[in-house]
Amino acid sequence: MYSLCLFNEKEKKTNSGKSEVKMVQTQFTWRYGGHQVFLCGSFNRWSERIQMSLIEGSGTTFQRAIDLPPGCYQYKFLVDGTWKVDQLQICEPDEYGTMNNIVLVSGTELMPPDFTAEASTIRVNARVMGSSSVDPHIASSEIEMDVFRQVLSIHLLSSTAYELIPISGKVAVLDVDVDVEQAFHVMYEMGLMVVPLRDENRGEMAGMLTASDFILILRQLHRNRTMFSNQELERRTVSSWKSWKLQNHREMKGTLIPLPRRPLIHAGPDESLGDVASRILQNNICSVPILHSENGSCPRLLHVTCLAGILENICRHIRNHLGYLPLLQQPVGFLAIGTWAIEVGRASGRPLLTLHPNDSLNTALTLLVEAQISSVPIVDGEGNLINMYSRSDITSLAKDNLYTRVQLDQMTISQVLEVTGEAGRIRYRTCTRSDSLYWVMELLSAPDVRRVIVVDASSCCRVEGIITLKDVFNFFVR
Repeated sequence: MYSLCLFNEKEKKTNSGKSEVKMVQTQFTWRYGGHQVFLCGSFNRWSERIQMSLIEGSGTTFQRAIDLPPGCYQYKFLVDGTWKVDQLQICEPDEYGTMNNIVLVSGTELMPPDFTAEASTIRVNARVMGSSSVDPHIASSEIEMDVFRQVLSIHLLSSTAYELIPISGKVAVLDVDVDVEQAFHVMYEMGLMVVPLRDENRGEMAGMLTASDFILILRQLHRNRTMFSNQELERRTVSSWKSWKLQNHREMKGTLIPLPRRPLIHAGPDESLGDVASRILQNNICSVPILHSENGSCPRLLHVTCLAGILENICRHIRNHLGYLPLLQQPVGFLAIGTWAIEVGRASGRPLLTLHPNDSLNTALTLLVEAQISSVPIVDGEGNLINMYSRSDITSLAKDNLYTRVQLDQMTISQVLEVTGEAGRIRYRTCTRSDSLYWVMELLSAPDVRRVIVVDASSCCRVEGIITLKDVFNFFVR
């Protein structure tokens, strides 16, 4: 079996096999009076109405403490026969559009989303940020950041990877014994920058094949065509290439040091979006496969998710609540996010790297690998944006077997884009420093976008910076 293209339908998730967790005493409060007040929520599947008690000495405040396992729950109050929510605490609609309050129970302490004191401040700031007279030099306040991070934390902990799986769709898989050449073509034809690998003999998922693998392969071809000839490439399987790479990894100084083999980094459908995002960021990878197995059976691949999918989920969740999250209306040019050109006067901790059209393909690939970045803007002598070259573009060399004829140090970037048919296609998204953080988030949540180039507002051409998906997530969790 050389390659598989499986059609998966979304399966119902299971909660079996979970370990016991410590219960946390959680206090619920209704401050607005009534004769009889009951509490009901997702923690008891909305099946039981828990009576709340009037606090002694108060004529309006009811309370009830219950033990809950860590997690995020929706709840509301039944006050004298009428369902109500506390408008000064975080509210969220359920799948039917009904508004409920939310509580996050974390570890051994309750983190109640009670912003009574901050609510008026947030609403005022939201109106100011939405007006045309906003001063772009006013940085977001600490309370704006804290409020958004708490809202985001609640959502990421209460949502699971299962929600990212489409109702129906195709999941591409390659067998580890497929030829490298054929794998190269499959990824090009299907427009994939990463594809899971399956070992049929062992009945398990064996790893991931990425665009970076093909960059390393072509650089090895460039260094020594006699040792790593085209004929050998055609006979080499993905499995043997992976083994060769582990034994012959070359550091930038030229020393050959074997790499340790690490297990496949994956996630389960019941894991929280926060855990999935952390796994991607901490391991510096672009995506993770979502695997599911029942009763010790062979894991089944349900989906391959990335930060863009998680960000799209976040944007969909907060899209109708931007008035309560003024941080997201701040201009990106005045937030500690992204990489910026020196002339912009922003200290981003790392330089903004660019390429010119006449730079060689070898220069571009070396820059991507050694700087550990996913893409580089291509600019003219004035710093104006012409195009973009990304790691995933390497698969376009599979077109008409171009990779077998290309000389990495002789073909320029402009020539590569021309012969692969990418020169005239818009392959990037842009914004200006005055665009809001939320607008950039919306751009980055598109399936084919991994970075947004910041251009000068007056010319819309001169490159000032670049903001990637990882930049956004690192900014959120900083």
